[in-house]
Amino acid sequence: MKEFLKEYFRLIKFASGSKGLLFLAALCMGVSTIFDGISLGMIIPLSDRIMTNKAIIIPDKLHLSAFLMNIIDKLNNTEPLVLLKIVVIFMIFLFFFKGIFFFLQNYLMNVVGQSVIREVRNRLYAQFNRLSLEFYARKRTGELISRITNDVGFITQAISYALTDCIYNSMQIVLYTIMGIAIAVSISWKLPIIIFIIFPLIGFPVLKIGKRIKKLSGEIQNKMADLNSLLAETIQGVYIVKVFCREKYEEERFKNINHQYYKYTLKSLKRTLMLSPFTEFVGVLGAVIVLTVVGKEVIFGNLSFGVFGLFLGSLMSIIKPIKKLSNVHAINQQAIAASTRIYNVLDEEVKIKSKNNAIKMTEFKEQICFDKVVFRYNEEEDVLKDINLQIKRGETIALVGPSGAGKSTLVSLIPRLYDSQEGVVSIDGVNVKDCRVKSLRQMIAVVSQEMVLFHATVRDNIAYGREGATENEIIEAAKKAYAYGFIKNLPGGFDTIIGDRGFRLSGGERQRIALARAILKEAPILILDEATSQLDSESEQLIEETVYRLMEEKTVIVIAHRLSTVQRANRIVVMENGKIVEIGKHAVLLESNTLYKKLYEMQFRG
Repeated sequence: MKEFLKEYFRLIKFASGSKGLLFLAALCMGVSTIFDGISLGMIIPLSDRIMTNKAIIIPDKLHLSAFLMNIIDKLNNTEPLVLLKIVVIFMIFLFFFKGIFFFLQNYLMNVVGQSVIREVRNRLYAQFNRLSLEFYARKRTGELISRITNDVGFITQAISYALTDCIYNSMQIVLYTIMGIAIAVSISWKLPIIIFIIFPLIGFPVLKIGKRIKKLSGEIQNKMADLNSLLAETIQGVYIVKVFCREKYEEERFKNINHQYYKYTLKSLKRTLMLSPFTEFVGVLGAVIVLTVVGKEVIFGNLSFGVFGLFLGSLMSIIKPIKKLSNVHAINQQAIAASTRIYNVLDEEVKIKSKNNAIKMTEFKEQICFDKVVFRYNEEEDVLKDINLQIKRGETIALVGPSGAGKSTLVSLIPRLYDSQEGVVSIDGVNVKDCRVKSLRQMIAVVSQEMVLFHATVRDNIAYGREGATENEIIEAAKKAYAYGFIKNLPGGFDTIIGDRGFRLSGGERQRIALARAILKEAPILILDEATSQLDSESEQLIEETVYRLMEEKTVIVIAHRLSTVQRANRIVVMENGKIVEIGKHAVLLESNTLYKKLYEMQFRG
């Protein structure tokens, strides 16, 4: 129970920004609960005075206040017909105002619930943007999408629905229990004992089943994450699925995960549905025992039928909120499981961040330096081993070597997409870990082999390179990237929507838009990671001329497998197994028995 309360209060913290609305909602619930008690109390005048024209008999041991006794005396002395008119008018106003407060309590709680959805999603998305690439290497896309969609829904349900019912029904239980026990004590000392024995019987199975529901809810949410991941993979990789004729295979994978989701959902549903009839049966069992004992008092004339009706109505009214609370407990267990998963993301350490006294980088003057740099992913073996390299301002460096040599990892350390475990990466003598991350990255433009384009217009995708870019600057960047020709022939020109990940464009066209985006940024350091890999020979030659012109103005780091594209670099850095094995110009490296020469001859043997 202690652990549950700890987790539950952590869940409720999501609504901490709406304390005022929660207080108003609770106030409306209190008023609505009082109206419920008053409407139940109307049983007494209706049964004893209006319908039967008998006096209201209250047991002496009830010890009502003088104010309530005065009301009872007036009711007993009022003609039934007059009293009927008063009660009818009173009930109209009573239920009118009760309806207003009931609406307000539910509306306010739903406002709180929707606010929670907004804030939690905002917090999650902001956290996604803060986390380093190392985090994304461990997580699946669909799993993260499930956090911000499916899991947030469970939390909202717990706050907007379960919390409402929890407060409202708890108030009802307290009110009805007080009324019922007050009358029960005045009738017989045995009745409270019966009530306190019967109703706690509900608690144990509710808690037991709730724990199982929490465990099942975790499995359900895991399977939903699996479904989202599979969907993301197969939709993004639909081309591969089709050309390899793997539709049936993917359908079977989906069916298998979907069946497991179905199975866990039914198990959870079965246990949730068990709670309601069980609590109702125990409640009715208690009411039957009470009816047997108290019914005798009515028959012997020691208690009026109206007071008996109020007593029995109070006990029966406890059953409904207890049933709801048992369902609330099930919902809360599901929400706690979702909350734990969300907090796993929110509590994830942001490893790449600016220090409190970080230096703001405004310009690049001298050189980029790698000094004895060692890097590894998690606790795996070293990917980069004792890297020592200086790249001077205005210099063009080409990184070549076999796949898996560590070329892309090396350049990713400059904008701090990852941090090295040993050694120092510095710019103008300043450790990149001591720089403000944003100012550091503003000095670097990247065109990667994985071209990321957005479902937006061509203009928006190019303008992504620099906020506030003018139309002329966007067009000029497109021309420099040799993209202007095909862009103006698109149906909407620069206003053409290019589809998810640029699906409507060819690989070469996507690559040229990505290059235009990098050119527009006008950063002093340009990283080209296989930037021309998807271009045809003619386009590649044109782009190379653009890149060579950029080399005169910027510091360029080129990663290329096609060695024909790196021959004009100032220096060629050859990497193998995470180490730098050779550095030199193209002609010099070809003169001796080097790895570069072997790679070059393998490519141009024909």
